[in-house]
Amino acid sequence: MSSVKLYVGNLSFKASEQQLTELFSQAGTVTSAKIITDKNSGKSKGFAFVEMETTEGASKAKEMYHNYSFLDR
Repeated sequence: MSSVKLYVGNLSFKASEQQLTELFSQAGTVTSAKIITDKNSGKSKGFAFVEMETTEGASKAKEMYHNYSFLDR
């Protein structure tokens, strides 16, 4: 069983990795959540990668959160 990494786009600049982990854990076990930041300013670039433990969890997350509004974005 291998983990599956999901791209999360149009992410609110207010979102935290902890919030993403909590949200995606409703679909399955989250291995990691990483918000991509600008290396100079440290501010979010508005996207992230969430790694799900199973293919089933990743599929469920895609179904649940496709076109989903999170923190007004």
